[in-house]
Amino acid sequence: MTSWPIADLLPHTGDMILLDAVSHAEEDRIVCRLDVRADGPFNDADGSLPAWCGVELMAQAVAAWSGWKARQEHRPVRLGFLLGTRHYRCNVDAFAPGSTLAIEAFRSFHDDNGMAMFACRIDAEGVHAEARLTVFSPPDSEAFLASLAPSQPHA
Repeated sequence: MTSWPIADLLPHTGDMILLDAVSHAEEDRIVCRLDVRADGPFNDADGSLPAWCGVELMAQAVAAWSGWKARQEHRPVRLGFLLGTRHYRCNVDAFAPGSTLAIEAFRSFHDDNGMAMFACRIDAEGVHAEARLTVFSPPDSEAFLASLAPSQPHA
């Protein structure tokens, strides 16, 4: 497995990169790592990371997988969109500072237009979360975003 820094795989920048590293990547699966720090941008006053952030961690793992695939194929990293989450379940209210989370995303469906589904999970000692994510990565994200912009009235 060729590895790159996580920032080279994600379209995110700065504090919005929540993951620390890719632990393992393959054709349909990726495992990423996060060492929960008390000073993260979404942490509660006690330093814990709310469990609802698990969806974003899963989405970033999917983005890291997409970036890893792009780098493997010598393509640029593309922008993607989280369309929906099904059945997010987490057995804790928050991820404790100092804990190490393993965030896994497994591709279960992908079409030629950029639509995909991933089964995701987060595991750590005493922690388990899971969900299914539906994502979309258009071949040309700038054209896609431009197509969503309201049309300007002609003068």
